[in-house]
Amino acid sequence: MNDQATAPTKSKVSRQQLEQLWPELAWIDNSQLREAVTKTWLLAFERSPLLPEDLNTIPFTLLVANCPTSFMEHKRCVVHIAKDAAHAMQNFMGKALKIDVDTVIAGAILADVGKLLEYEIKDWKAQQSERGELLRHPFTGVALALECGVPDTVCHIIAAHAAEGDLVKRTTEAFIVHHADFMAYLPFKNANNLKK
Repeated sequence: MNDQATAPTKSKVSRQQLEQLWPELAWIDNSQLREAVTKTWLLAFERSPLLPEDLNTIPFTLLVANCPTSFMEHKRCVVHIAKDAAHAMQNFMGKALKIDVDTVIAGAILADVGKLLEYEIKDWKAQQSERGELLRHPFTGVALALECGVPDTVCHIIAAHAAEGDLVKRTTEAFIVHHADFMAYLPFKNANNLKK
C-alpha cells in the first residue's frame, strides 16, 4: 500500500495554476465553499502522481477504448452543462424546486477529483492505480472533500454522481450533476460499442 498517498506534503500545484485549470471556480459565489473546493483540488494534487498538464492529455475515462476527449475537456463540459441546467430549472421550475446553484457547480467541479488518486501514468499511458482498483473515485473524492471542509450536500454529489449513486436517494443538485456527467460520457460509450 502506498503510504505516501496519505501523508500531506507541500503542494506541487499553486493556486494560480489551479485557477488556470479551473476558471469555473470563480462561479462559486460562496467564498467559503469556493475555498473548500480549491483546497480539495490542491490536496488531491499533493497526493496524486498526476500534474495539471496531465489532465489536459489523459482520457476522461478508462472505460472507453482510445477515448478522444481529455479529462479537463470532459470535466469543464460537465460543469457548464450542470450550471446551465440548474439555471434553466430555476427559471422554469424555481417555485416547485429549490436549487442551490453553488452546490451544483461545486459538486460538478469536484465529482471526479478522486480520479487523481484512481489514475496514474505508466509507460506514457493512463491506467488505474493500485488504489483505484480498490477505491473508485467517488469514494476517494468524498474522502478528500470531507478532509477539506466541503459540506455534506456537495459530498453527496461526489458520492452519487456515478453508478454508485443509483443505490441512494439523490438530491436535486445531485441529479443535475449526474445527468450532466452522463450526457458527456454516454455518447462516447455508445460510439465505442457501435464500433465493435
